[in-house]
Amino acid sequence: MNVHAWVWFATLGALVVMLTIDLLIVGRRPHEPSMREAGGWVAFYVGLALLFGLGIGVTAGWSPAGEFYTGWLTEYSLSVDNLFVFMIIMGRFSVPRQFQQKVLLIGIVLALIMRGAFIAAGAALIEQFSWVFYIFGAFLVYTAITLLKNDEEEEFKENILIRWAKRVFPVSSSFDSGHMTIVTEAGRRLFTPMLIVMIAIGTTDLIFALDSIPAIFGITKEPYLVFTANVFALMGLRQLYFLLGGLLERLVYLNIGLSFVLAFIGVKLFLEALHTNSLSFINGGHGLHWAPEIPIWLSLLVIIGTLGIATAASLIKTSRDRKKELVDSSV
Repeated sequence: MNVHAWVWFATLGALVVMLTIDLLIVGRRPHEPSMREAGGWVAFYVGLALLFGLGIGVTAGWSPAGEFYTGWLTEYSLSVDNLFVFMIIMGRFSVPRQFQQKVLLIGIVLALIMRGAFIAAGAALIEQFSWVFYIFGAFLVYTAITLLKNDEEEEFKENILIRWAKRVFPVSSSFDSGHMTIVTEAGRRLFTPMLIVMIAIGTTDLIFALDSIPAIFGITKEPYLVFTANVFALMGLRQLYFLLGGLLERLVYLNIGLSFVLAFIGVKLFLEALHTNSLSFINGGHGLHWAPEIPIWLSLLVIIGTLGIATAASLIKTSRDRKKELVDSSV
């Protein structure tokens, strides 16, 4: 897929315009969106991603379109898992509901910048060293195993940057009107806790990018598709946070589903690395052609099927648990 420079500039320009509009709307009227408002925006961004994929299919072919859809779905599902930790951060710092949109939006902007740098670095590594897929594959399998063991309550710990910011910056005890700074009656300018929360959201997403970026490179090596899939996955994340709300707590098997997806992509990467092997100590530097190459349509089916089963099983289990609690409480 040959992506011209003007396509990159047009895409980045459209992204800047959308983020600017979002910042103006949230900045002028901080509020907690209703279910209808959040649902409308989520539907808008999902529809936009579907149309974008169709545009790729028409202009560049349906194989790249399939890669975009599979990458976007993978990043979107991993982003939903991130929402668990975002909820913990909001609760830990007692962020008022009307200011949470602003925190999430700034966090998404920071995430897009950092992920853009990660994608550029990953693409350069893959271009120069094809054996990096061995590392990516092994890392994803390791991440899949650790994901099964981790409890969301333990996934957020104040990192060194947050502790440093708390120590260096003068921070007020109040969120005030949701601005980044306030001026006291004595004329002293203080940062509000908004700064610390935004640092927490941004750095936490950076940690999540360590597994999501290798995962999508396991689906497509095209930097443009990797970047746009991340953009569409992150753009609707803020509204999805409010739309899902308590539903997140009911997705008890989501970690198992995501763990399987990461392990599947990790194995896919490892097999691809074997198939195109260039390491001299493996088969004399020649590819192992017995290693199968998993087609994109099969990857898409596996990811959709896994997430669908994990979601359905989660809702069935939580529904049964609630009915059991009601029966027990009535006895």
